[in-house]
Amino acid sequence: MKKSVIPVRYGVLIAIGLIVYFLILSLVGVQTNPVFSVGNGVIVAFGLYKAMKDYKHEKGKHFEFQKGFMAGLFTGFNATIIFVIFFAIYVTNINTNFLPEMLMNWSSHYHVGVGIVVFVAAIMGFATTFVLTLSFMQLFKESWNTKKIYKSGAIEV
Repeated sequence: MKKSVIPVRYGVLIAIGLIVYFLILSLVGVQTNPVFSVGNGVIVAFGLYKAMKDYKHEKGKHFEFQKGFMAGLFTGFNATIIFVIFFAIYVTNINTNFLPEMLMNWSSHYHVGVGIVVFVAAIMGFATTFVLTLSFMQLFKESWNTKKIYKSGAIEV
């Protein structure tokens, strides 16, 4: 059976969208404001929806819930891994002032390093992927409801 390239293609596209969005926020100077994380969710949601829709179209009548769910997870996980790699490089090499600026918004007495911040970004990406994939699969799965046919006052199931 042919393997689908949709999770890789859309994972890369979602990651590019997240990176571009992050860089635009950096140019404007609001990348440390947590309110703008909503944009990340919108980008991931749109990309996952399109990926799962295309995957269902590709499989046609052979579309299965489990395979669609895995396609969504792989798509989001690919995007998350690519973005987290970019984020780690950005924080450590491109803008070394980013982490202190971001942590200034948080009231914390703990030492928070780059590793923890990158780990949290990865966990947030994986969690967002999981929740959105579960949600979108409700739209794409076949209904188990039986069809009712009304004939002369009687209901046939």
